[in-house]
Amino acid sequence: MKAAVITAFDQPPRYGDFADPEARAPTDMPIDVLAAGLHHVTRGRAAGLHYSSTAELPQVPGIDGVGRGPDGKLRYFVQEPGRIGTMAERTVIERSHSIELPDGCDPVAIAAAMNPAMASWIALRCRAPGFRWRLPFQRGRRVLILGATGSSGRLAVQIARHLGASQVFAVGRNAARLAELPALGATGTILLGDERLGAAACETDVVLDFIWGESAVRCMESMLAQRESHSLPLTWIHVGSMAGEIAPIPGTLLRRADLRILGSGHGAVSGRAILRELPRLAREIARGTFRVDARAVPLNQVERTWSRPDPGNTRIVFTP
Repeated sequence: MKAAVITAFDQPPRYGDFADPEARAPTDMPIDVLAAGLHHVTRGRAAGLHYSSTAELPQVPGIDGVGRGPDGKLRYFVQEPGRIGTMAERTVIERSHSIELPDGCDPVAIAAAMNPAMASWIALRCRAPGFRWRLPFQRGRRVLILGATGSSGRLAVQIARHLGASQVFAVGRNAARLAELPALGATGTILLGDERLGAAACETDVVLDFIWGESAVRCMESMLAQRESHSLPLTWIHVGSMAGEIAPIPGTLLRRADLRILGSGHGAVSGRAILRELPRLAREIARGTFRVDARAVPLNQVERTWSRPDPGNTRIVFTP
C-alpha cells in the first residue's frame, strides 16, 4: 500500500510503499483510511521527541483518523502505539478504540477537530469539578483559557461556552488571533504578560492551561494575589506545555489559597472514560457546533507539506 513513511527522525516522512497491515487478533479491525490529521503530537512522535515515540524505523506516522471498516460504517479511531500509523491507505485498529460516526458527516472536519478538541472537552468533562470535589463541570463556571490563540485553544473557547461557562477569558500571545476570539465565544481577552491579567480574571473558577512553564506561574501568582477570597476554589488544569515542561510553583501559593492543580490526558483520565466522551464530541463536530479550520491535502504531498511553516489555526488533514 501507499503511505507516509518515516525512515529518519530528522527528516520529514516520504510518500512510498509500505507493507499491508494484518489483523492478528479477533478484536482487530482493518480500516480504509479516508482522513488523518497532522497534529502537534504527530510531529513530535515522527521526530522521536514525544514521550510516546518509538525507536523502530521505518514507521508510518499518525495517531488518529477517519475511515471505513469492513461493515462499511464510517468510524473515528485512535491508534495505539506500536501499530501502523494512520497516514496510509489502510491500517488495522483495535475495534474498541473506535466509534461510529453519524451518516453524512465530513471526514476531514472530524479528523481535523477531534484531537485538538479532545484536550479541552476531556479536561472540562472529566477533570474540572464544581465547588464539590469530583463533580463534573458545572454550568455557570468562569473559565480562563491560557494559550487560547492556538488551534486547541480556539476550540477550548468554543467548547467552554458550549458546556455552559458563564465567562470565558482568553489569554494568548498573538494579538491578531486574540481579537478573533470574541466571535467564537470569548467574553474577554488579554495578551499574555499584560499586568492587568490578575485583576481582570481574578474570580476565575477553572483554568485550562495549554502553556505551563514560568509563564503559567506568573499568571497564577497574579490571579491569586487579586482574588477577593483566597478560600474560593481555583482549579488549574494542565493540558499542554507550549512554554515549558517545568513550572516552578512557590509553596506559598498552595498554602495561602484553595488552589487545585490537576493534569488532563491519558493516565490522568482512563481510556474508558475518554471513549465514553468521544461520541458526544464527534456529534457536536459533525453538526457544525464548533468552527473548524481544516485544509485537506493529498497524502502524496506529505513530504512537501510537512516541512512548510505551521499554517496558523488551520489543521492539515491528509487524505489517502
